[in-house]
Order: sequence, then C-alpha cells, then structure tokens
Amino acid sequence: MAANSYEKPDYWSRKAFSEGYPARSVYKLKEIDEKFGMIKKNSTVLDLGASPGSWTTFLLRSLDGKGKVVSCDLNPLAKDVKADNLIFIQGDLNENEIRESIKKEGPFDLVVCDAAPLTTGNRVVDTARSQGLVKMAIYYAQTMLKPGGNFAVKIFQNGDQQNLLKMMREIFQTAKGFKPVACRSESFETYLIGINKK
Repeated sequence: MAANSYEKPDYWSRKAFSEGYPARSVYKLKEIDEKFGMIKKNSTVLDLGASPGSWTTFLLRSLDGKGKVVSCDLNPLAKDVKADNLIFIQGDLNENEIRESIKKEGPFDLVVCDAAPLTTGNRVVDTARSQGLVKMAIYYAQTMLKPGGNFAVKIFQNGDQQNLLKMMREIFQTAKGFKPVACRSESFETYLIGINKK
C-alpha cells in the first residue's frame, strides 16, 4: 500500500522549508491573497490559531514592517517568528480575558484563521470540532473587523458549510468557499472567504 503523503515532505513542505516558513500552510494563504486581495498595505491583521507561525510570517513579510500583526494560539510561535510589528498573545481564544486582550489591539482590517482541531480520526467528530472553530473565528470577524475588512477561515468539508456561508453573507458583501491548490489531495479541508465587511 502506498505511504500516506503526510508521512513524507511534499513539494509544498520542501518549498516552505527553503523559504524560511515553519509549515507548508503558508502557500494556502498566499493563494487566497493572490485570488481575493486580502492583505492591504498598513493593515492591522489578526491571525487566530497562529502556531507555529507560517501565516504570521507571510503576513509580516507582506506588510514589510508596516501595520501590525496580532497572533494568538494556545501554543507559542516558532522561535524565529518575530518582528517589531508583531504582538503574540498566548491563550485560549474562547476565554474572555484573551478576547479582551485581542480586542484592545483592534479593530482589524483582516482576520485569518488556519486553526485545526485536535483530530481523532473520526470524521464526524473532527468535522464538528472544525465547525466550532469556524464559528469562533466568525465571532472575531463579526465583532473586531473594520467595515470593509476581509476574512479567511479553514473548515473541514461537510462541516455545515452552507449554513456557515449563509451566516457570513449577513456580515460580508461576498462570502464563498475556496480550496487552494496547496491543500493535500486527500485532505478534506477547504476555506471560507468573506470579502468587504458590511
């Protein structure tokens, strides 16, 4: 039987390593930004579930020393993910204290979330957990994004996407699903994109 592609570095993993990113997930954000124009100059950006820091690193490089990136995760960022315009908040995104700390750094031009739940191997359980993370991220987008702001969040497919997109269409001018090329072929993850907060 062929080895699972998660066990060996693929093209995207090798590329990430060579370009100084902690993980291959960076190319998903890069593709989302190229397609939807998410990252604007001098933006204040919130990266939810940021560890080990690939998306944070890409955001910092895109902003080129301007604006600000606020990253939050239960786990620390990789040691070399640092910048003068980076604020890292370690903690649980569902806790009021963490929410308040993040809110003080906003409002934000862009909220991104590449967080994945701890997976069990049970697709029903994992999808439900992913859906919970998406709802949490939507809460942050709804309460902390500036008007005109953008949003991107990872979801496991079959995670009630249509209802979540319906919820997002109440908040954004445009809301749609998008699966970047850098997602592994066997992965059932995709992304929900919100453009131009009302």
